[in-house]
Amino acid sequence: MKADGLQQELDYSGATNKSDPAELALVRKLDIRIMPTLWAMYFLNYLDRNTIAQARLDGLEDDIGLQGNQYNTCISILFVGYLLMQIPSNMIMSTGKVPPSTYMGACMMIWAVVSACTALVHDYKGLVLVRFFLGIAEAPYYPGALYMLSLFYTRKELATRLAILYSGNIIATSVSGLIAVGTFNTLSGVHGISGWRWLFIIEGSVTFGVAIVAIFLLPNHPLKTTWLTPEERALAHERIQRDTVGMEENRGARAGFMQAIRDPRLYLFCLMQNLHLSACGFNNFFPTVVGSLGFDRTLTLILTCPPYLVSGIAGIVVGLTSGKMNERTWHITLSMGVAAIGFIISCVTLNTAARYVSCFLFASGAYAVNSVILGWVSATLGQTTEKKGISLSIVNVVANASYIYTPYLYPKSDGPRYLTAMSANTAFAVGTVACAWGMKIWLVRTNKKNRAGGTYTELAYAY
Repeated sequence: MKADGLQQELDYSGATNKSDPAELALVRKLDIRIMPTLWAMYFLNYLDRNTIAQARLDGLEDDIGLQGNQYNTCISILFVGYLLMQIPSNMIMSTGKVPPSTYMGACMMIWAVVSACTALVHDYKGLVLVRFFLGIAEAPYYPGALYMLSLFYTRKELATRLAILYSGNIIATSVSGLIAVGTFNTLSGVHGISGWRWLFIIEGSVTFGVAIVAIFLLPNHPLKTTWLTPEERALAHERIQRDTVGMEENRGARAGFMQAIRDPRLYLFCLMQNLHLSACGFNNFFPTVVGSLGFDRTLTLILTCPPYLVSGIAGIVVGLTSGKMNERTWHITLSMGVAAIGFIISCVTLNTAARYVSCFLFASGAYAVNSVILGWVSATLGQTTEKKGISLSIVNVVANASYIYTPYLYPKSDGPRYLTAMSANTAFAVGTVACAWGMKIWLVRTNKKNRAGGTYTELAYAY
C-alpha cells in the first residue's frame, strides 16, 4: 500500500529525525502539552454540540413543543453559524496578531455559556437562536486546532495526530449516551428542572472550566510559545520550514487566501471531504437510529457506546498506518468501502443483530477517513503556513455545509430503515472513493511533470 516509489523521495519531508535526541525530545514535549489539551477541547466541542440528540430521548421535543421537521432544522441551523465563522477565524489566527491559545480558549468559554443556555429555552424560536449562536462560537475550534497542529507537526507526523484528535469526537459521541443516562436517572426533576436541561447545564459548566486551563496549556506560534526554551522554539520553527512543500515566502493572510483559492486541487479536496462528511451525517441521529432497534431509552443510550469505541480505535489505526506509509488512496477506499457495506445492510434488513452490526461498520469505516483526508490537504496545499491554514478552513467549511442538508434525510416517518438516508450515505461513500482516486491520478501526473522539470525532490506529493 505504499505510494508507488514515493517513500524514499519523501524522506526529506520532515519526519521526526530518529537520530536527533533534541528533535525527539521536542516532539515528545509537544505531544504531552498539545495533544491532551486539544483532545479534551474536541471531546467537549462534540459533546456540547450533540447533547441535543440525547435530550431528544428525554422529552425535549414535547417540552418545548417541536413539531414536524423543527428538530431537524435545529440540527441544521447550527452549521449555518458554524460555516459563517470558520474562514474569518483562521484568517485571524494566521495573522499572528492574536495569540492562538487565548483566542481558542476564549471562544471555548463563549460556546460553553451558549450551550448551557440551551437549558433556558422554552420554544422552537429560542432553540433555533441558541443553536445558531452555538455554531458561531464553536466554529473557530476545529479549523483552529488543525492549523495549530500544522504549525508544530510535519506532514508524516500529522496524520497520526489528526486521528488521535478526531478520536475525541468519536469518544464524545460514544460516552454521551452514558453521561445522559446517569444525568437523566439521577437529576430529572431535581429543583423542578428536567433531566435534559440538567445535561446542558452540567456539560456547559465543565466546558467553561476546561477552557480556562486550555489558555495556559495551548501553544502559540513556534517562535512565540513561552513554555518552549529558545532552542526548542528555533528547532520547532526550523523543522516545519524544512517540511513546507515548495517553501514559498509567507506573505500574509490575504495572500494565503488567494494562493489557496487559485490552487485547483483545493476544490477536489473540498468535494471529497464534503461527500465524506455527508456520509457521516448519521452522527446527529445515531441515538435515533439505534433507537429504531426497538429498545427502551436507557438501553438505547447504552448501545450507542460500543460502535463509537470501535470506530475510535479504527480511526487511530488507519491514521497511524496512513502516516507511516505516506499512503492515502487505499486507506480511504477500504475504509469507505466498509462504511458502504454497513449502510447497505441497514437498508436491506430489519434483523436487529444485523442492523446493530451495521452500526459498527458504517461508524468505523466513515470516521476513519477524516484524518487521512485532512492530512492529505495539509501535505498537498502547504506551500506556506497561511495557505495551509486557509486551505484547511475552506475544506472544512465546504465539508460542514453537508450538515445543513443531511438532517433532512432522517425524517421520523422514514424509521426504522431510514432508507433515503442510508441509500444516500452509500452514494456519498462511493463518491468519496472516486474523488480519492481522482486526486491520486492528478498527483501522479504532477510528480511526473515535476520530475521532468527537475523539481521532483522538492515537490514530490504522496497519495
